[in-house]
Amino acid sequence: MAIIILVGDDKMKKRQFKTESKKVLDIMINSIYTNKEIFLRELISNASDALDKLHYLSLTDKSIKVNNDDLYIKIDVDDKARTLTITDNGIGMTEEELENNLGTIAESGSLHFKEENSCQNDANIIGQFGVGFYSAFMVSDKVTVESKSYKEDKSYIWESNGIDGYTLSQSDKKDNGTKITLHIKEDTEDYKYSDFLTEYKIREIIKKYSDYINYPIKMEVSNTRKKEDSDEYETYKELTTLNSMIPLWKKNKEEIKNEEYNNFYSDKFYDYNEPLKTIHFKVEGNVTYTALLFIPSHASYDYYSKEYTKGLQLYTNGVLIMDKCSDLLPDYYSFVRGVVDTEDIPLNISRETLQEDKNIKLIAKSIESKIKKELLSMLKEDRENYEKFYKSFGMQLKFGVYNDYGINKDKLKDLLMFYSSKEKKLITLDEYISNMKEEDKNIYYACGESIDKIDMLPQVEVFKEKKYNVLYLTEYVDEFAIMALGEYEGRKFINVSKENTDLSTEEEKEQIKKENEDNTDLLKDMKEVLDGKVEEVKFTNKLKKHPVCLTTNGEISTSMEKVINAMPTDEKITASEVLEININHNISKKLKDLYKNNKEEFNKYTKVIYYEARLIEGLPIDNPTEFSDLICDIIAEK
Repeated sequence: MAIIILVGDDKMKKRQFKTESKKVLDIMINSIYTNKEIFLRELISNASDALDKLHYLSLTDKSIKVNNDDLYIKIDVDDKARTLTITDNGIGMTEEELENNLGTIAESGSLHFKEENSCQNDANIIGQFGVGFYSAFMVSDKVTVESKSYKEDKSYIWESNGIDGYTLSQSDKKDNGTKITLHIKEDTEDYKYSDFLTEYKIREIIKKYSDYINYPIKMEVSNTRKKEDSDEYETYKELTTLNSMIPLWKKNKEEIKNEEYNNFYSDKFYDYNEPLKTIHFKVEGNVTYTALLFIPSHASYDYYSKEYTKGLQLYTNGVLIMDKCSDLLPDYYSFVRGVVDTEDIPLNISRETLQEDKNIKLIAKSIESKIKKELLSMLKEDRENYEKFYKSFGMQLKFGVYNDYGINKDKLKDLLMFYSSKEKKLITLDEYISNMKEEDKNIYYACGESIDKIDMLPQVEVFKEKKYNVLYLTEYVDEFAIMALGEYEGRKFINVSKENTDLSTEEEKEQIKKENEDNTDLLKDMKEVLDGKVEEVKFTNKLKKHPVCLTTNGEISTSMEKVINAMPTDEKITASEVLEININHNISKKLKDLYKNNKEEFNKYTKVIYYEARLIEGLPIDNPTEFSDLICDIIAEK
């Protein structure tokens, strides 16, 4: 509940921050912002918001007369009074807005503005920082906000020390806009707050964080000049614009340093790791636009979650009309960040109209083509960075292959990479084919939880022995992507765990065929013992040292079974499993002997080798207790 104290004739209101706000404020000041200089960026961004709001309203309401050239942000420093003041002549705030925006921590004035004016993303309103205003308390022990809304004559002062609430009273401010005065803390042994009262530091921070603000940021700065009729110099103050105001993407890229690109990326997208690749280009033709795109060096913490929203910032003539325009990027390139600026989109375009705009579609198609070209270039010319990129975003490319019934597979197949059993590293499908044996027409792959586990699979052993290359698929989407591809350059993809995958000679095939025919009853009884768990039991000569393995018959493999059954649904699937027993292993002789002499022990061994085969594949065992008991019985009988 708010506490209100009326003081004197001005009816000053003493109020406490609303529900849990004091705790939130404390967390903000002491935890969220570790870099104290960030406060100035936050306040300047809020001032820019206020100017953007007024500018936007003047475009939609002809009664509001605003000359865009007269809009500004001004910084004033008084080192004696230890105050730093940020002033704008923007939209200003009413008493209610001061209460709502500053009295309630985490309230977003920009969000309310967008909602109330139904402008959504059509206005260049940053709206990113929200509670960033309270970062001011990191460097000041008192903050005063004096504001007058453009739509009324009254003005108000909001004041707080960030500890015991705030006061709200009327002021005599005549012009619309907001003035924020920070009473800078005294220096401590740990931190020199006085730096924020120096011209040098202010200029440094603005250049670092706010150089691309669309409005001039002005401050009286010190200069020297010769005195009239004298050789002596004097110091004077001159109101100077501190920021360039020219968006980075509008500059000639030959004049831009890599550091500038990195700083822009960091400031704009809150990623303090340098991007792997910067793509800056301009297109002129049916549609004209400039794009500044970045491929991140890593996936954000929420990238593979439902909360992640893709899209590029869309500007028209330097004015932001949409913060994340999803229509500019296909899902499989959703990792790309950046800005697009075009003159061919009207400022007041709605989200619904945007989706159908032919120019947006042309830009999106052009951007997609450019991204593909740059990724291929990175793959060929900067392999190390491409592999770094692929480890973060390769899964997204594979989703792109699999989704929408494989409609985009031809666009993405050249970008895919998989681990090679022969080369012990990631390779492309082109590289796989270039190193194939002449007589081979297939691309072989195996699935598993990790490279090490796949490498130990019984089914892989013979392929390695005969010097065949096998792609190791370790991510759950891999096999689905492979199935969507179907083939590559005329070569079919073959799972080494499929029943009919066999590198045996014709003679060897005939031998094993005869072996299975001679043991038809034994194999049939094994299948019955397993009570429908497998489609078939058979002897094989494709295994070397391993006794058994599980293969599958049909479209569903054991790896796909694991993936699908791990999904949060009641519908479960079962692969058509085939239990294959190594004819050259002692287990075959043991089974034949037991079948003739001890059916009870034969049944035990049948169950044990089936459970063993499932464990090798990383599949669950329905009855681990039974498996344990069977193992103990067999050991005890030795």
